[in-house]
Order: sequence, then C-alpha cells, then structure tokens
Amino acid sequence: MRRFVLLLLLLIFTACGALKTPVPYPAEEFRGVWIATVANIDWPGHPTDSWKKKQQGFLDILNYYKKLRFNAVLVQVRTAGDAFYPSKLAPWSRYLTGKEGDMGDLNTDPLAWMITETHKRGMEFHAWLNPYRATFDLQTDLLAPDHDFLQHPEWMIPYGEKYYYNPGLPEVQQHLVAVVSEVVAKYDIDGVHFDDYFYPYRIQGELFDDSTTYTAYGKPDQTREDWRRNNISSLIQQTHETIKALKPWVQFGISPFGVWRNTSTDPSGSDTRAGQTNYDHLFADPLEWSRQGWVDYLAPQLYWSLDYAPASHRKLLSWWATTVPQTRLYIGNGAYKIRNNRDKAWDNKKEIPEQLILGRKTKNIQGNIFFSAGSLMKTNRDVARFIRKNIYAYPAFPPSIPAPEKTQPRRPKIKMRETRDYLYFDLLDESLRFQFAEITGFRQKEQARKKINQNRGKRIYLGELSKFRVPVKSLQGKKYLEIVFIDRYRQKTKPLKLQRN
Repeated sequence: MRRFVLLLLLLIFTACGALKTPVPYPAEEFRGVWIATVANIDWPGHPTDSWKKKQQGFLDILNYYKKLRFNAVLVQVRTAGDAFYPSKLAPWSRYLTGKEGDMGDLNTDPLAWMITETHKRGMEFHAWLNPYRATFDLQTDLLAPDHDFLQHPEWMIPYGEKYYYNPGLPEVQQHLVAVVSEVVAKYDIDGVHFDDYFYPYRIQGELFDDSTTYTAYGKPDQTREDWRRNNISSLIQQTHETIKALKPWVQFGISPFGVWRNTSTDPSGSDTRAGQTNYDHLFADPLEWSRQGWVDYLAPQLYWSLDYAPASHRKLLSWWATTVPQTRLYIGNGAYKIRNNRDKAWDNKKEIPEQLILGRKTKNIQGNIFFSAGSLMKTNRDVARFIRKNIYAYPAFPPSIPAPEKTQPRRPKIKMRETRDYLYFDLLDESLRFQFAEITGFRQKEQARKKINQNRGKRIYLGELSKFRVPVKSLQGKKYLEIVFIDRYRQKTKPLKLQRN
C-alpha cells in the first residue's frame, strides 16, 4: 500500500547533539504498543487490585500513549489457555482476577470496556492472543476446572517449565480457531494479533515429544520439520479465513521472531548469527504466510541494537523490507532494553529514535510497535518525550486496510446544530456509516489551505452511530470546520466544510 508522506522535513536535535537525518512526517503510520498482561508485566498492576483500580491503571496507559501520539494498542487478552473476557472456551485469567476461573469483583465485560475506552481516544485495539501456550508454569493445581489442561489432557505436551497445546492435532487447531472466532464475533476489535510463540523456543537437552502425533498425521514424504511448519501454517490460514468470513475489516497481524533464517543455513536468509530462527526452530514460516496473503501485517521483533554484530537491527530491517514487500510491515522495537542490557548500545538514549528514523527512511516500512508499555512509562520517560517532540511531532492515522471496493467512500450529508456547550451532528443518509470522524477547526478559511499536517484534528469514534457531538470549548473559538469521515477500512472521504454561526 502506498504510504502518503507529507513534504515537511525536520532535522531532529537533542540536548547532547543532533540526529542529522531528515525525518519525514507521514500522514499514515502505525504507532503501536504492546500491553503485556502475562505475569502482570504491564497491566493490571496486581491481580488482586480492585476492578476500579485496574480500570484506572488501564486508562493511565491509554492516556499516556495517546499523549505521545500513538494510535494503537495491542492488548494481551489470552496468555495461557485463559481469557480476559467472559468465554465459553477458557476460564478467567488469574492475571486479571487473582484466581483462575473466578471473575472477582468484575462488574462489566473487561474486554468490551477496554475496547470502548481505546476507541474513545481514537486509537485502534488489537486483541493479542497466545494460541499455543497452555500454562505459564507447572503449577497445574492453580488451574480452573474448565481449563483445557484438565478438560483435554491429551492435547498437552510438557516442555521446559510449561505445557503447550500440540499443534499437530486437528482438534487443537479447530479449538484455537474457535477461540479466535469467539473474540472476533463478539467484540468490536480492529485486529487479532499473534506474537512469536509457535513451537516453543528450543531448550538444550529437552525434547518436545510429538512423535506419536507425527506418526498419525505426517505424510509419508514429509519430514517432521516440514510437517511442523505445515501445522503452524494451517492454523494461520484457518485463522485468516475465519476472521475475514466474520468481519473482513478486522486485521490479522503477527509479530514473528526477528530472524527467519541465517545465511549460513539459507542464502536467502539474513546476514545474522541467531542461535534460533523462525523457520528452523519455531517451525514458523512468515514468508509463506506473506506470499499466501494470510496476514494483513507482519511486525518482526527486531529487539537488537542497530549494529549488534550477531543480529543487527539495521541489517534485519532492510532484509524484511526487501523480502516481504507484498505485506504491510511494521517493526517491533525492544524498548524494554533501554538502559537495561549487556549491549551498551542501549545505554544511548538515541538508540530507539535512530531505529524509528531508519524505518521511516526505508521503503515498505509503515510503522512501529514497542515492547512493552511499561518500558516508556515506568522508566525512560526522557526517551518518550524526545520521540513525541521530534519523531511523533504530529498525529498520524494507522495505515488503511485493503478494502473489497477500492473506491473512496462517499461523503455524507450532515446536519449541524450548536448549543452553549456542544456542537451536534446528524448523518442524514442512513446507508452511510463510519467508524471515525476527524474534525479540524480553523479561525479563517485560508488556514485550511495552508495547513502543514492533515491529522491535527479531533478524532471521534462513531462505531456505526449516526449522531455525535463535540464540546464547543474544544474548538477554541474556531469558526470554520473540516470533517473527514473514516470507514472501517481506514478509507477517508473528501473533507466536508462547515461554518459555525
């Protein structure tokens, strides 16, 4: 997809010196952050906190990243065979309520509430699910009676300190697709997100024993490695088809481990020396998923510094951008390493900003996702402020989604009325519905022609509603308005120009 980049360029400066690379301000750019809930990494602060306190904690994260001009959150709603929402297929997560299977003092659907609050702020909500991890440890006595480990022990394979769903079992694949289907059908999410956990990362001296399943389901001409890769690809294909059949505008994205294969193994791989790779150890083939069109975006986790010798962020970014040009590509950035890693490059507060600049300069890269929320909120706020001031200096829309119809959505007719406190808007055409309205105010007509960034207005979530309102005080006395309506595919109408009395 073509990325629309404004002509304005900026030279970025820091107190310590200049970042001398001109940085374009894109009108479309994915600016996401992972909110990890497993082991309460980012949220909730503590599983036994009151629901009211948990709500405030989530709002604090949203408001913080909204202020930094991020436009998407990827919230972990399934960590290990559990759920952060009422489910027929999984018990309540202990990381949400303190006890697995117990809803605690919840008085609302937490996922529906999180989605609503995210959309209120004009941000996308991607539901992040871990499909294959069944437990986070071996304390199975803490599992709820309806957890899959107890309901279907034949689905489980122990490995290291965890239990995993057996990817080779057809009934496991069917169950995991049903988990995704339940979330997509029930909730107004913008995307479904898987991370890098497929077959588990290899542990020296440990055996992931799926030999019986391989004997039962492997084809005569299939190596176990190819069979495993096919198992993962089959789930990816089924997940994609299920999502698009239910809600074609919902995106399906995956953030694979940053190295597909090393050149020492495959000449088409990257110039890296990674100890484990997607293809050979996790049995995941994101290049195949991209070729087949089974994913809407990839966000490889390039959690290394720019010039780290075994796996250079710089080299890997270029490799991914060249290798999957047919798929929207975001870069996963390891913000958790800032001032917290043996690689001393991370002591430089400009490391992440330089990575963002490199991505902006590279063709086919359309945004970034930071791991994880606490890394720029609990610590490293100076880096966050720098990014906001110099790189995310203006708001940006998330990239648009390929729509069944390529035509620009029709601009609606609208009725506006003003009271002392609010401007009220009614869409008059019942056949036209949109997800967002973007309202920009100007003091003079001529200012609209001279604006340097098209995304400085107030973004309002409509959610298919035909009526909305805007506080008068938010317009700060601006008389001339432009409203752009945005559909579920992020396609925008032509601006509608209005004048207040």
